[in-house]
Amino acid sequence: MNIDFNKDNGLVPVIIQDSRTLQVLMLGYMNEDAFEKTKKEGIVTFFSRSKNRLWTKGEESGNFLTVKSIDIDCDQDTILIKAVPKNVVCHTGSFSCFGERNTQGFMYELEDKISQRIDTKAEGSYTYSLYQRGINKMAQKVGEEAVELVIEAKDNNDDLFKNEAADLLYHFLILLKAKGFSLEEIEEILKDRNQ
Repeated sequence: MNIDFNKDNGLVPVIIQDSRTLQVLMLGYMNEDAFEKTKKEGIVTFFSRSKNRLWTKGEESGNFLTVKSIDIDCDQDTILIKAVPKNVVCHTGSFSCFGERNTQGFMYELEDKISQRIDTKAEGSYTYSLYQRGINKMAQKVGEEAVELVIEAKDNNDDLFKNEAADLLYHFLILLKAKGFSLEEIEEILKDRNQ
């Protein structure tokens, strides 16, 4: 990656996108040191024009941006970073500096809700109670839902089939969380297979 840091006093604009939804989260600037630090650590670091120093996004709030990919535009003077945000991005408390959260789809929202219920140990939550029962029970539940989906596929009741498909996806997301994986990681495997 050859970036032209000479055009604007050593700074280039950096667009940050949510790697899952592709929503634009913010715009910042990097000098060569900020770029190298970002590549090395995998956490976005900017050059703050107001503070006149390197500034890692989230260094005070804890709302870091974990790098998933880095691309350079055709003129080699703008950087696009796809990242996973931890919580909100904007200092105003908004998810994005350009407004509220857009989602790639409900599945990612559901994944976040499942994670939240497990991480906060939400009492009275079916999701958390299943998680507490252990990996064997979660895996068994995914198997049960898969069998029920197969049975409904052989019949002609579309509503039952769709409901079983939803149950399977829901329990699959719980199992992914328990195994420490994300829907995005599975999506990446499918994308790689599609090349």
